[in-house]
Amino acid sequence: MLAIDELSAAAIAEAISIHRELGPGLFESVYESVLAGRLRKRGLKVERQVQVKAVFDGETYDPAFKVDILVEERLVIEVKAVERLAKAHAKQVLTYLRLLKQSVGLLLNFSEETMKDCIRRIVNDYKPE
Repeated sequence: MLAIDELSAAAIAEAISIHRELGPGLFESVYESVLAGRLRKRGLKVERQVQVKAVFDGETYDPAFKVDILVEERLVIEVKAVERLAKAHAKQVLTYLRLLKQSVGLLLNFSEETMKDCIRRIVNDYKPE
């Protein structure tokens, strides 16, 4: 089993590669699909549009939200193709991490000129492995 830092490094490397090849301007679903495929080629377990339930005030909401990509049931990836990331996008990923009880998530925006400028690593109670 790969450490979470190795999983996130693999996802970042693939995101940068995809951005170099395809460039900005496509729909989020395209980047999500290609990134999931590339991570699967690396031999990783990858799920797309994972429906997650939430329990609030004694009520279960199913599905409460969908995670764009879940790698090895541990790394949450939120794919965006927006002009600029907003603070709300990072908060969204942090909330996903809290509800899923996971430690690391990536917020990837494919619409910037260079990919390295639009990668956000979000952590929730992170402890290096």
